Amino acid sequence: MKELVEVIAKSLVDYPDEVVVTQTENEKAIVLELRVAQSDMGKVIGKQGRIAKAIRAVVKAAASKEDKKVIVEILQ
Repeated sequence: MKELVEVIAKSLVDYPDEVVVTQTENEKAIVLELRVAQSDMGKVIGKQGRIAKAIRAVVKAAASKEDKKVIVEILQ
């Protein structure tokens, strides 16, 4: 999951070197925190959050094999 979010984010931003994805896992959920450069926040979120929703939908589809919930958080 971590690699999937990383590949998607790096293809969207101007500064792919500053993309950092951290994965935290507990019993029920996997939390992925996506950090990008301040100037790239708009590109990752999109108008009205459409790109962020699309990223979450793709990750949710990829995670459907596991019985865990996947949460993608976009941080600065």
